[in-house]
Amino acid sequence: MVRRCTDGWCARFMERHYSALNFALLVVGYILYLIIGAGIFSVIELPYEHDLRQELKAARQDFLNNNTCVSDARLEELLARALEASNYGVSVLGNDTDRNWDFVSSLFFTSTVLTTTGYGHTVPLSDEGKAFCIFYSLFGIPVTLFFLSAVVQRIMVLVTQRPVSYFHRRWAMSRSKLAAIHATCLTIFMTLLLLIIPALVFVNLEKDWNFLESLYFCFISLTTIGLGDYVPGETHSKEANPHSQLYRLTITIYLLLGLVCVLVVLETCCELPQMRRLRQRFYEENVRELDSETTNIIDREHMSDQLTDLSDGVPVIPSVSEQAASLRQHSKSPHYTPASGSAANRKLR
Repeated sequence: MVRRCTDGWCARFMERHYSALNFALLVVGYILYLIIGAGIFSVIELPYEHDLRQELKAARQDFLNNNTCVSDARLEELLARALEASNYGVSVLGNDTDRNWDFVSSLFFTSTVLTTTGYGHTVPLSDEGKAFCIFYSLFGIPVTLFFLSAVVQRIMVLVTQRPVSYFHRRWAMSRSKLAAIHATCLTIFMTLLLLIIPALVFVNLEKDWNFLESLYFCFISLTTIGLGDYVPGETHSKEANPHSQLYRLTITIYLLLGLVCVLVVLETCCELPQMRRLRQRFYEENVRELDSETTNIIDREHMSDQLTDLSDGVPVIPSVSEQAASLRQHSKSPHYTPASGSAANRKLR
């Protein structure tokens, strides 16, 4: 008897706090993902860091042994100053004369700032530049997000919504399956266009990069991670890169267009019916009910598309707000039952 009561209480508790428990599992899973990633990076990178430290210590000691006129303190001071200048994008290698703050380089910098890529290879040197960067980003980043959102929504209509609707009417295939197939094909196409092909191009243009490093740069840049360990056009030889300004301008255009395409792919995948149902598991009850109503409205609109193919007339579909209000009114009715597919078809006709 006690066991039955306990089981019944547990079942009621699970049903009442279903979304909260799912959200708690999501938080725990994400924290575990962070911890596992940190552990793997630590295991992989620690030996390389140790070997590099030993190599640098040996090279430094070898230099001091071969140049007895240089003291360890003076060498330490020189290295610190060189590293500080390098952090500001100024190199002392090979009589480098490239400028980091001409117009094209500044345009590349502003694009990385506003898209939050932030390679970190070029930073403001003056206090005035740092202050202006704060105010420029404070206004520019929200504007960039708004701009990218507007552009992505317009492209979504051409690249995702219209093709899916067209093939849905043409092939009479389930819209959810068709959307999943379309998202898969779009992801593969964008991977080739934005990652594989540019990586092959960078292999030929950047003499010190292999394919993995080029692919790594493309992925890190287009996902706005922007670690800054690989930046194209940072060669110190004019002969190796005679058109550095044009090259950097092309890179800027590639990064902006690539970011838009990546956002289109992400938006397409996030709007899949399967993803919407998965997100509902972690919503609060009132949000989940609202999203369920929206899903029902979308399903009814999909059914109206099928009816349009079967008749010459154009069915009149109520607005989204009217349908949502109708669904709420019916859900409050004591004798309300979900309509079957045939009943819904008769109602739409």
